[in-house]
Amino acid sequence: MKILVATTNPGKIAELRTMLDFDVEWVGLSDLVGISEIEEDGHSFAENARKKAVGYAKATGLWTIADDSGLVVDALGGAPGVKSARFSGAKEADRTLLDHKNMAKVLKLLEGVPKENGSTSSPSRVKSRERTARFVCCLCLSSSEKVLAETEGRLEGVIAEKEAGKNGFGYDPIFFVPHLSKTVAQLSREEKNAISHRGNAIRKLKPLLAKLI
Repeated sequence: MKILVATTNPGKIAELRTMLDFDVEWVGLSDLVGISEIEEDGHSFAENARKKAVGYAKATGLWTIADDSGLVVDALGGAPGVKSARFSGAKEADRTLLDHKNMAKVLKLLEGVPKENGSTSSPSRVKSRERTARFVCCLCLSSSEKVLAETEGRLEGVIAEKEAGKNGFGYDPIFFVPHLSKTVAQLSREEKNAISHRGNAIRKLKPLLAKLI
């Protein structure tokens, strides 16, 4: 059986392949030719995941797993949210450079906001007084005929004051997990998969997919 993972991000494909260890062939969008990109213009992670899964499944005839995930920062009123991947407004072929620009914007907006309750030196720029945040991931599995399963996973944390760690991707280097005293980028792949928002969503999806195949 062949299942399409609707992303060009190799990190996401690797996480899914590792955790959904079924006897299937996993392919990404980069493996296909002539497939038009589906615009992520939904107002929620779940809406975007569903739109991509259904759209790519119909376009390819393959069962498709799509996700929409991102960073939600309380002090920024929920931003970057569904705009996490393009928060800086930059269009970079180099994903690592884009990640750093996105993180730099978040850190800039949070200047003066403490990790704990307290005053902030720039109250007009924020809607909360803390750096609390969460990663959210919504997954959708669809055939060309219908949605087969949907799940959601979360990881709670705090935005660090600077980048730390070389592992992971996206906002991992500035997302600090208090009970581990590390950023997500300081965790091994196994440690990250055990707690991550995507890992939690995948764990919920796994028994549902097992029943379907």
